[in-house]
Amino acid sequence: MFVDSVELTVSSGKGGAGAVSFWTEKFVIKGGPDGGDGGRGGSVFFQVDNNTDTLSALRGRNVIKAENGRPGEGRRCYGRKGKDTIIVVPPGTQVIDMETGELLLDLMQEGEKVLFLEGGKGGLGNMHFKSSSNQRPTYAQPGLPGVTKHVRLEMKLIADVGLVGYPNVGKSTLISTLSNARPEIANYEFTTLTPKLGVVHVGDYDSFLMADIPGIIEGASDGRGLGLEFLKHIERTKTLLIMIDISNYREMKYQYETLLVELQRYSEALAKRKYAIAITKVDAVPEEDANGLIKVFLNDIGLQANDTLNTYRADSRYISYGFKKEFGVSLPQNEPLFVLPISSVSHLNTEALRYALGDFVKNVAEENEA
Repeated sequence: MFVDSVELTVSSGKGGAGAVSFWTEKFVIKGGPDGGDGGRGGSVFFQVDNNTDTLSALRGRNVIKAENGRPGEGRRCYGRKGKDTIIVVPPGTQVIDMETGELLLDLMQEGEKVLFLEGGKGGLGNMHFKSSSNQRPTYAQPGLPGVTKHVRLEMKLIADVGLVGYPNVGKSTLISTLSNARPEIANYEFTTLTPKLGVVHVGDYDSFLMADIPGIIEGASDGRGLGLEFLKHIERTKTLLIMIDISNYREMKYQYETLLVELQRYSEALAKRKYAIAITKVDAVPEEDANGLIKVFLNDIGLQANDTLNTYRADSRYISYGFKKEFGVSLPQNEPLFVLPISSVSHLNTEALRYALGDFVKNVAEENEA
């Protein structure tokens, strides 16, 4: 089951109380106080594990608490420290304080282990309070209480390319064609109900992660459809691939502008991501009609159609835009890096798209590092 948000009450352990004890043994006349200290309470840690891809293991666990420290004992025996609790989460998990809305932790790196709540300190035994004026202390410190926080864990997928488009536009088919992901595919809207991740290999040594989310419709940023719930999963993507269905009853310009508006309403930062456009299902339209529709679409959004270069061995029968190896990544934010007609079913231009996206991701990463 895919679970990307859970609410938990997390508590560290209470420190053990110090002991009040006196050495009483035959032939020991002045034994004195010998109460040991209480053990420290257990702490709570978060650890990132790549082998975990959802928060489903935490679903239903409303309270997670570390073990309390054991109290001290006589003969100067210290109480045992409480066992720590480690909460294992997937990369991209955020820990948010439910009371203040503050982001407490943003866990990204594999193997990262972060102390979240420290256990309470154990109390001192009465052996620490003896003095020349108080040779029989009859008191010891109680252990300090642990810390309790009510938090929400939110997982946001970490990917290089995020697929954005209307329902049934061909996102799942594309990710299953290019990657090792096997999402459910059917000829009706909202087939994809949960985000999917796929590894796309480019050559023998390079690869990138692609994320598919449920389709976005008008008003997704206001809560319509499934878009609002899952738009957060493309917040961390470095680049976007906007997918426009050429055979849809909605005009291509309308699809394109609606998607940009919903991204803008959801997140200003997301709307500024570098992006490219894939025009899908071109095999469902006669070649001449497809080129006519593509040309109108490019003109409508202020782009000039051009011939496809053979850098990525793309099918030159179809009109494209900006499809060349030297993309650069300095184009205006409202202009796509390239526009490419594809068909995932007939594999038209899918290999070209694979290598184009590989270079696109690499160029954007280099620009961000510069």
